[in-house]
Amino acid sequence: MVERNSVSSPVSRRIVVKVGTRLLTHSTGKLNLGYMEKLTRVLADLRNQGHEVILVSSGSIGAGRGRLNITRNPISIPEKQAIAAVGQGLLVQIYEKLFAEYGLIVGQILLTRTDLVSRRRYINACNTVLTLLKLGVVPIINENDSVSVEELKFGDNDRLSALVAGLSDAHLLVILTDIEGLYNKNPRKYQDAELIPYVEKIDDSIKAGAEKSHDDLATGGMVTKLQAAEVASNSGVGMYIANGYDPGVVTRLVKGEHIGTYFQPQEHFLSRRKRWIAYGQVPQGSVTIDKGACNAICFEGKSLLPVGVIGVEGSFVEGDLITVKDPAGNEMARGLTNFSSEELNWIQKRSSPDIANIMERPVAEEVIHRDNLVIY
Repeated sequence: MVERNSVSSPVSRRIVVKVGTRLLTHSTGKLNLGYMEKLTRVLADLRNQGHEVILVSSGSIGAGRGRLNITRNPISIPEKQAIAAVGQGLLVQIYEKLFAEYGLIVGQILLTRTDLVSRRRYINACNTVLTLLKLGVVPIINENDSVSVEELKFGDNDRLSALVAGLSDAHLLVILTDIEGLYNKNPRKYQDAELIPYVEKIDDSIKAGAEKSHDDLATGGMVTKLQAAEVASNSGVGMYIANGYDPGVVTRLVKGEHIGTYFQPQEHFLSRRKRWIAYGQVPQGSVTIDKGACNAICFEGKSLLPVGVIGVEGSFVEGDLITVKDPAGNEMARGLTNFSSEELNWIQKRSSPDIANIMERPVAEEVIHRDNLVIY
């Protein structure tokens, strides 16, 4: 059997495919039914080959705009939510009809960021997806735009697809887009832009290239797709970015063709629980630590102790997710805190024996225990 971290992965059993609004809709904003039909046929054929398929599909607002005959861009959040409420039902109805032609049943899952912040709801979402696959159902997942507000949105379905790939222990994530893959700079602006076919590790040079692709069409492209690639890679999932105008590219990728850009999964990837800590939650604050604490948690496998904390930012309570910054202010880790921000302001820079006296009650020795800490 080919290893999960192999670039050619013809035996990938569980595949997540993400398709965006630009591929699913015409320039009029209405759904491209011809494209949806082709995509459905490709995914159904993958099922016939023995693969499990999860579809992360945008398009609810596009479908709603078409159904309500709204040509202008929605302005207010309530208007977007109302249009999405109409479109979500229409979108899954079309998918249900198309997949039914190939004898397949679909199940819709609408997620918000809060569904993954709660550990219990995260596990419930995971169990729902896995049970649907066990029953032979094709899960169709989208952000619940009818109730999501900006501060609780995933940011883009690219990131959502990577989170879904992680929680479902997928072997491969394919992000279909309107560009060939990741370039070293924006190919729409620079004729000498070069496609990057393979990324072993997402470093600063890779990120800099994505930022250069900043324009109306590409921003949803590369910046969010790199964020998705980081999530996927650290979850042990290989990821492709490929031009999806022909949905048949998914079949070619699964068979092992090298198309677009492939992101290598990390050999030592995060456990499912640490994926939830790293990516499922929204940080509520941060602590800055000294150089000694940096070395202890990065190279010695230690927990973060109060004596190493030299600064506290934000307002948080025990059990919240917080980020950990080095003395230069760079985020280097995140984890679940055993203390509130108020308590940490009292005990920072203090050694462990002093803390119980300061707090006047039994407390944990660690600010963040190693088991609840994710190092970048």
